[in-house]
Amino acid sequence: MVRKTISFGLVGVINAAVDASVFFAAINWLTDSRIVANVLAWLVAVSGSYVMNSYTTFAVESGRKLQLQDYWKFVASGILGMVANTATLLIVDHFAPLWVAKLVALAVSFVVNFSMSHFVIFPAKRAAENKPPVG
Repeated sequence: MVRKTISFGLVGVINAAVDASVFFAAINWLTDSRIVANVLAWLVAVSGSYVMNSYTTFAVESGRKLQLQDYWKFVASGILGMVANTATLLIVDHFAPLWVAKLVALAVSFVVNFSMSHFVIFPAKRAAENKPPVG
């Protein structure tokens, strides 16, 4: 579980950079709405997150295969993370600079997204099914 958390975190760093880049670009050039910018940033980052986590963090569970059913489960569970992220962003934004609010929001969504991925999208049961035979 520690290895998965670290791997998920490394993928998360890449996704956080993508998410933050899209968020701040959207705020500067597309919209003043923090909600719209945050949802747009999430939409861009979620697909890359699914691919990277399927090939790294949850490689055994996924068999390193991209499956549409798993992708939609990943996106659906990610909505919970996005809601937690957006709510946190809007709350912390009242007490801290926007960049701090975005960092705190990303941390909250990390916990939600890892929990959903580990327990719902890529459960350990599938890991046993995808292991190659010994011998």
